[in-house]
Amino acid sequence: MLHFPPGTSKWNKIEHRLFTQISSNWRGKSLTSHEAVVSLIGATRARTELTVTAEFAPSPCPTEKRVPAAEVERLPITGHDRHPE
Repeated sequence: MLHFPPGTSKWNKIEHRLFTQISSNWRGKSLTSHEAVVSLIGATRARTELTVTAEFAPSPCPTEKRVPAAEVERLPITGHDRHPE
């Protein structure tokens, strides 16, 4: 069984080739800020002349948004026969 890095698609071969290069590029470096991570990813080059473009995009969506219980109850959610929970 293969294990893929978080956030990567098992069908995207370019992602997998670049992930190794990105990991090698930031080995031993301090990832102290978002800007440091983005610049290290953006500085990555692969032997096959693949280049990486990276930019920081802060989340436009608020985190930890609460959905009212009444709204959750209206969702058409049904349990599976084997695991109904």
